[in-house]
Order: sequence, then C-alpha cells, then structure tokens
Amino acid sequence: MNTMNHRLEEALNTLKNMGVRMTPQRHAILSFLLSTMGHPTADEIYKALSPRFPSMSVATVYNNLKVFIEAKLVREMTYGDQSSRFDADLSDHYHCLCEQCGKLVDFAYEPLHELEQVAGEKTGFHVKSHRVELYGVCADCAQAGSANV
Repeated sequence: MNTMNHRLEEALNTLKNMGVRMTPQRHAILSFLLSTMGHPTADEIYKALSPRFPSMSVATVYNNLKVFIEAKLVREMTYGDQSSRFDADLSDHYHCLCEQCGKLVDFAYEPLHELEQVAGEKTGFHVKSHRVELYGVCADCAQAGSANV
C-alpha cells in the first residue's frame, strides 16, 4: 500500500472512530487534500471536485474541512484577510509564501522544538506548537520581473 493510501486509510479510521459518516463528497475532499502537495483554499477544492460532484456546494467543502480540522487530520492556515489554506501534511515542516503570486511551498528543516522550550521559559507560556513562515518572492515571479527583489 503506498503512503497516500495508507494515510487515507488511517484518516478514514479516525473519522469512523469519531462516528463521522463517510459520504462520497467527504471521501473526495479528504482524498484531494491528502494527494495534493499544494495548500488549497476551500474554493480551490470546490472547483477541483465540482465536475465530479455538481450538486456539492462551497458550504459542503467548508463544513467537511471543519470536521477534518476537528479530527486533527487537516491544519487550517490563515493569512490575514486572504482565504484560509488547508494542509493535510501534519508533519513538522515550514512554509515559504510568495508575496507576489501567493504560492505557498513546504520546506523541511529540523523541527525547532528548542524554540518552543526557550519561548516557554522566557514567557511562562505552556507552548503547544509553532508555525514558521518565510516571506519573499518565488523564482517564477522573480524571473518574470514582476517583483521587487
């Protein structure tokens, strides 16, 4: 069984154990999230799946994303007033965000657990997690000359 199928099976078991009924739309949204390396918005998920599910609404996508977030299968990433993006890769990883086109790219780096520990010691917080994002201009935008690099 490949990694994607294994992750899907684990996710389906998690939902089943929570008593969540598996609908074809729910299965398709979950499969889409687990198979993409991107960080789609709810609207992008809707547009990708609507040809297969013409009766599905954007609200259906949002409602299912809430279920997946609650089940800790998906992470919601908010960026000010932009649309939230959703990431089914829950491993320790970080992101680079292009300020020109909005492309969001994962990159692996040794998890910064020490940062959480030091922050907790200095602030008295009980730090549960962290999120690291780097902002700049992607190679495509820089090459197109549309950016101030």
